[in-house]
Amino acid sequence: MNRIRLLPEQVANQIAAGEVIERPASVVKELVENALDAQASRITLEIQAGGRSLIRVIDDGVGMSKDDALLCLERHATSKIQRAEDLATIATLGFRGEALPSIASVSRFTLTTREREGGSPEAAQIIVHGGKILEVKSAGHAPGTSVEVRQLFYNLPARRKFLRSEETERAHIQQGLTVAALAFPEVGFTFLQDQRLAWQLPPLTGGGQTAARLAALQERLRALLGAEVKLLPVDFSADLAGPDEPGAIPEPSPADFQPAPLRIWGFIGAPGVSRATRQDQHLFVNRRPIENRALNYALLEGYHTALMKGRYPVGCLFLELDPAEVDVNIHPAKREVRFHREKEVRRCLAEAVRRTLLNFHAEPARGGLPVESSKGATGNPPSLPSGPPASAVKQPEPAVPSSRDLPDLLSPTPSGPIADWPSPAPAATSSAPVPRQPAIDAPHSAVHGPHATAPPVSPVAVPLLKVPLRLIGVVGRLYVVLESDRGLVLMDQHAAHERILYEQMLRRLEQGDAPSQRLLLPETVELSPRDAQFLREHLRILGRLGVGLSEFGERTFLLDGLPPFVKVSDARRFVLELIDELIAAGQEVNSLRLGEQTVARTVCRHAVKANDPLAGPELENLLNDLRNCAMPYTCPHGRPTLIEMNYRELEKKFGRTQ
Repeated sequence: MNRIRLLPEQVANQIAAGEVIERPASVVKELVENALDAQASRITLEIQAGGRSLIRVIDDGVGMSKDDALLCLERHATSKIQRAEDLATIATLGFRGEALPSIASVSRFTLTTREREGGSPEAAQIIVHGGKILEVKSAGHAPGTSVEVRQLFYNLPARRKFLRSEETERAHIQQGLTVAALAFPEVGFTFLQDQRLAWQLPPLTGGGQTAARLAALQERLRALLGAEVKLLPVDFSADLAGPDEPGAIPEPSPADFQPAPLRIWGFIGAPGVSRATRQDQHLFVNRRPIENRALNYALLEGYHTALMKGRYPVGCLFLELDPAEVDVNIHPAKREVRFHREKEVRRCLAEAVRRTLLNFHAEPARGGLPVESSKGATGNPPSLPSGPPASAVKQPEPAVPSSRDLPDLLSPTPSGPIADWPSPAPAATSSAPVPRQPAIDAPHSAVHGPHATAPPVSPVAVPLLKVPLRLIGVVGRLYVVLESDRGLVLMDQHAAHERILYEQMLRRLEQGDAPSQRLLLPETVELSPRDAQFLREHLRILGRLGVGLSEFGERTFLLDGLPPFVKVSDARRFVLELIDELIAAGQEVNSLRLGEQTVARTVCRHAVKANDPLAGPELENLLNDLRNCAMPYTCPHGRPTLIEMNYRELEKKFGRTQ
């Protein structure tokens, strides 16, 4: 008796459904993607009981004829591709033809569709229960397609019992629909939960221009993520270089080495905007929402010291590149993709984020705006907490260290108070309009009218250090109180001085080869074959950074020198951590990656501390030096140096506004 036999088609469809359909959110994803591929301009999603009892998706797309509607329920029936070569140029969200038959095999399924340009006044309706077609008939329906899925997994009790609570499943559905709404701002979305309207998003006119697309995305982000999230626009273009691993391709064709254009656009969180998880990171490749650890890490790498440890960036970024450069056919649910030149894509994404953050402070009004000193009626600076008189106690240490107090790698800090700044305009009252910081900072309702047009992109948010600031005083001998035309500003004097010293030290390191201090007793380090090969390729770079490493065998290296500010007790652990840092930094390895934590700890010891009394001119110099930093809004550990409370927030706290 033969033990190998073909599975019945119904069983095969249920097995395929186990890969494609994990939960109700998977059904919503597949149906919404089909509607988007059908050129729908409006999509309505209705669910009941968290998608267990009902999922209904209605669109106004091109629709299908009766024959096509019957054929789409067969496995691997699709209109997206015809040949194997088409897999290299996929521009649609779906292409395998597995979604509808998989869904129909595990639910009570009804498909009603009518062609937009077919000319027939009738629609075709197909009723399927558990993969068996029960009825095919004519029905009335507007042009487009309606798919109704009831009692999901009713014929698979083992799968149904693994579903979570209604609230959990509803949250997964809403997250999936949110991602689709972000990817297609020009499509209107309506979401109903248990016959109640959850939210309604109008279609936005984006057009082909970058400004219009950013405006449409900005409006959609306002509706979905809220008005209080401050975002920065990203617009970056680059050419991808050669393949990541040319040796891994047996016979590379000339096209493999040709530069490929890459476009990155969207929004990222301004300095200080972060989350405890990656939930608010939305990445799209050719409008396809994806999950890719390399891109998540590249986004984090772009922020670098602008984020605290354990925090994650917020962003909605679109990567546009040749479909031949990305493989979308590696995951059953199409969640993951693979890039032909992943290292290059990752490098470009990190560079796009880094440039956006640097330009946020550098672009507007390049000249440094000085800080104002508030003067009393006598014209003298305000009284600041400065401790007991100098004659009564021992002279304290200088609050702002000079160059002799720091390592040799650090250049002296600028000295001398800045010039007086004209008096600011009178503070705005509650009745006068108060300037607000642009970029996602206005209240917004998620429910709109039937049509909407994306507003023009608001001007780039003016950085806090690019507006005039007036010195008020110091609170707790640590927090400097400043006033701007936008509201109240607090500066952490320790964090601000840390950032200043940190960038000065790293700037000195980048100006040339870092000094190296020879060890009294060199130590040998034995590594794994993989780490040894990587280290052998980067010995020259490490030597330029002041690390004395040389080959001492096939997998053994001799460590005989370190930078003067690096102290280690375990040589092998130091080398392994250094290798991990260099691998994480990618090909663009420079002195910023060597012992950054050690540099940060060094400047932390030398920066002004809490309770260090600073006079008015010293505080002015501190703020002026902070203006000249490349990333002035966070300390090297990612903590904020400045916190702003605009007039709207102050009025809300005092009950002047609701």
